[in-house]
Amino acid sequence: MTHKFTPKPKVTFREVWKEGDIFTKLSFFFMGLAQLKNKQWLKGIIFLLTEIVFVAWLVINGINTIYLLGSLGEVKKGGLHFDASQGVYERTSADNSMLILLFGILALIVVVVVAYLYYVNLKSVRHLYVLNKEDKHIPTTMEDLASLLNERFHTTLMFIPLAGVLLFTILPILYMVSLAFTNYDNSHQWPAFGFSWVGLENFGNILTGQASGTFFPVLAWTLVWAVAATATTFFFGVLLAMLIESKGIKFKAFWRTVFVTVFAVPQFVSLLMMHQFLDKSGPLNTFFQNIGWTKTFFPFLTDPTWARVTVIVVNMWIGIPVSMLVATAIIQNLPQDQIEAAKIDGANAFQVFRSITFPQILFVMSPALIQQFIGNINNFNVIYLLTGGAPANSNYFMAGSTDLLVTWLYNLTMGQLKNYNLAAVVGIMTFIISAAFSLIAYRKTNAFKEG
Repeated sequence: MTHKFTPKPKVTFREVWKEGDIFTKLSFFFMGLAQLKNKQWLKGIIFLLTEIVFVAWLVINGINTIYLLGSLGEVKKGGLHFDASQGVYERTSADNSMLILLFGILALIVVVVVAYLYYVNLKSVRHLYVLNKEDKHIPTTMEDLASLLNERFHTTLMFIPLAGVLLFTILPILYMVSLAFTNYDNSHQWPAFGFSWVGLENFGNILTGQASGTFFPVLAWTLVWAVAATATTFFFGVLLAMLIESKGIKFKAFWRTVFVTVFAVPQFVSLLMMHQFLDKSGPLNTFFQNIGWTKTFFPFLTDPTWARVTVIVVNMWIGIPVSMLVATAIIQNLPQDQIEAAKIDGANAFQVFRSITFPQILFVMSPALIQQFIGNINNFNVIYLLTGGAPANSNYFMAGSTDLLVTWLYNLTMGQLKNYNLAAVVGIMTFIISAAFSLIAYRKTNAFKEG
């Protein structure tokens, strides 16, 4: 007869509250008391000091900081104010909504972190309750410290990176997202003015309002650019790798070095050089004029269509060596027995490439291609350094004919008319598009399915 194993029911916080001693009960209100009672001095002191400092901060500054987050400041407009006691006019400033928003978000993060520590405290209290109830050994402070350097060493190592991610990634992201719901633009600049919450108004402006005439064309060009830039560098990189790896080609290492040199040169140097080279008065146009191909110049960077083709071609020059290196490594490790068997069966070079070589290269490189596609959506360098978004387009709002979403975002924040709210919306939309494509594409790749 077999006996079915019945797992021991987990002790709940409610049971700990009802059955625990006075220190256990008080630990639900004052963190660390149960740990101190059980001689876990360091853990208890950390929990207790955390609560004391948090409550003191909350009373002195925290509650007011969180309260101001709702209005982003009471004084929205600065100006001259008459001080009757001194009989003079004084210039006053509006409340700094930017700092109020930043510190308000930071305050909410602090509340969430302390709430999590409170939960950790309750788990520790429950653990101590179970150990006491079952009359088991309670770890001392030295044993807890030793565990942080042994079985819980990963927790110790992760503390600083997590704190860095929280302060330098999560906080800026939340701040940027929050700006999308405000009217923080050129007309609401501190110290003269503060800004306020406006809800979804900016999203409406981007999707159906004044900026929609820019957003959708720029989005369409961004996607066209990302597809073209990714596809051209991939296919030509693979073809170049196969050409160099062909049996009849000599000095393979030399040819690889020649093409990799393009990639080794800093990208901004190459792009600035190409900008000068393709300028209407640059060396290339001067050469064409001298040989009589044109009496004026070719509008490589001044005509919208020419400029878009130019950035794609220049990106090929920069990106093909990268794809060539990856494809070379894959080609050198292809199963030669399959290729030889296909040739014996009468397959020509194109059939071998289509049925064996290309599918295996695509299988290995598909995750990298997805990453490259997302990188091209956010490819600031090529557009900004080569064309600067030019040529200008009078139908666009603070964008040029070659601007991508990311360079348009830059123009919105660094241009003469600063529209931080619209820039935040563009940033959110770019993230949504990139994230959605990444999730869908990764799940469709064979590498993901077989992983």
